[in-house]
Amino acid sequence: MDTEDTTSDPNGVDLTGMAARIGRTHLRQRLGLEGDHEVFVLRRPGAHFFYPENWYSVHGVIRACLRLSGLYARAQRNARSIQVKQHRVAIPNLPSAFEGFRILHLTDLHVDMESRNTHAISECVRGLKYDLCVLTGDYRARTFGPIDRVLTGMATIRLQLKGPVYGVLGNHDTLRLVPGLEALGIRLLLNEAVVIERDGQLIHLAGVDDAHYYQVHNIDRASAEIPDEAVSILLSHTPEIYRLAAHAGFSLMLSGHTHGGQICLPGGIPVVWDARCPRAMASGPWCYGALTGYTSVGAGTSVVNARLNCLPEVTVHELRRAQL
Repeated sequence: MDTEDTTSDPNGVDLTGMAARIGRTHLRQRLGLEGDHEVFVLRRPGAHFFYPENWYSVHGVIRACLRLSGLYARAQRNARSIQVKQHRVAIPNLPSAFEGFRILHLTDLHVDMESRNTHAISECVRGLKYDLCVLTGDYRARTFGPIDRVLTGMATIRLQLKGPVYGVLGNHDTLRLVPGLEALGIRLLLNEAVVIERDGQLIHLAGVDDAHYYQVHNIDRASAEIPDEAVSILLSHTPEIYRLAAHAGFSLMLSGHTHGGQICLPGGIPVVWDARCPRAMASGPWCYGALTGYTSVGAGTSVVNARLNCLPEVTVHELRRAQL
């Protein structure tokens, strides 16, 4: 008989109750894959070659190239020059109570990368008007290690956020962040869905666990309680599951992960976007069949604290009923 305790954590994070909430298999898979990844990164020779986020020689090469080109100072300033983008979304059959409903979308915050970035994000969201806030993952910069600085940075940003806040985990995140983030008032959706009510009318908000590296997303479980034809929004860290989301009947999918390329060619053309999806889905609005999608370029930075031709963003999505 298997007697392994899947709720124990050597780092002291209490995961009691997670198995009942997300399922024993999901819990075991997520924690097991995280453990495998950490062993691979820290102990296996050459492992860092496959993980540029953790390969510090890559960081140095990129920084050196930016310095030689005279762009490093500008690229660092760009990392703190956060845009507020307004995006109007037309949704068929949107309940009348949700006409003009505004969703603040934050993603790829990487709050332990640079404290000045975290401060800039906090200042940017202060005073914005919205009805709901959603986060689409990658709260930490590294893909392993301690989480205390992440929770401290997220607490700083959470102080500036109003009303309900929902989120999902990204490929940089550990399941061990969930208790701490939820203690801050950020409800994580781990292949789960909630109902958003306004004036007696409903829309549905679902979120899946990371579909990029860990691949523990389960759209079937996340959408199980959503009625057919209901207006539904899916949070996914990566846009890579756009086909699954479209055929599952979601109205809107909000994602991040790509950073829009972060260091781009003039015109914002990404060289690399690290996602198995078309380039057109690497940033901004897009459509696939009846699904409307939006991929944010994110508010933080990864690998190096620099952005070129791709300024960071927070996005306010305004829901409107589509004219048929």
